[in-house]
Amino acid sequence: MSSTFILWLSVIGASLSISVVSLVGYFALTINPIKLQKSLQFLISLSVGVFLGDAFLHLIPDAAERTGNLQNVCLGVLGGIFLFFCLEKFVRWKHVHSTSKEELKALAPMNLLGDAVHNFIDGTLIAGSFLVSPVIGLTTTIAIIIHEIPQEIGDTGSLIYGGYAPKKAVWYNFLCSLTCVLGAILTLLLGAWLNLPVVYLMPVAAGGFIYIAACDLIPELHTRTVLKHQIGQGVVICCGIAFMLFISVVEGWLE
Repeated sequence: MSSTFILWLSVIGASLSISVVSLVGYFALTINPIKLQKSLQFLISLSVGVFLGDAFLHLIPDAAERTGNLQNVCLGVLGGIFLFFCLEKFVRWKHVHSTSKEELKALAPMNLLGDAVHNFIDGTLIAGSFLVSPVIGLTTTIAIIIHEIPQEIGDTGSLIYGGYAPKKAVWYNFLCSLTCVLGAILTLLLGAWLNLPVVYLMPVAAGGFIYIAACDLIPELHTRTVLKHQIGQGVVICCGIAFMLFISVVEGWLE
């Protein structure tokens, strides 16, 4: 087999493995519906911690390191926040004028959009790493898989809370994860030409995650007033952030 064929096979296989990880949210289908409803607040809390941790501990520092321009990265983050603000305005407007009987919170489609952008970036990182060497490609894939597990669990919980039925939440989350394969294929086809705009997608994705966590998810947590629930939410948010910090350390070891 030619080296080009092996490269394509490795990259597509690695990016598909990231998409398969999104199915970890399938565990939600095995939980009793009553228990699932009670646990959603903690899945949302996990999603908040992972989104904020991913933005501030992974995407922003990585983009700053790759570009060497912190100001541009910060502008990208602000641009991402404003972009997702405008997108939510559109989603809410469309929801008001929709005749669909399915009641969805705005956070559900916003979550899918943010996850799609993030997975696209992961695909470009995987392909770019394999272009450097197979070993770096493999370690990058492992790091991303570890990184994705808590995020996909939180994403599925957020989608269910946002109004999707559990089966639809898992399915839509999987479909969004396939943008990882798209990002990988485009990177292989376009090579280094795609590198610069993709790097600047990272702070945009970070801004989107910050917006979703702060404006859509955290307000939902304030609907619970029982003290033990509030304490539990705070603990789970901290656990999500701590886990992403741990993942950042592991990624540093693998590089």
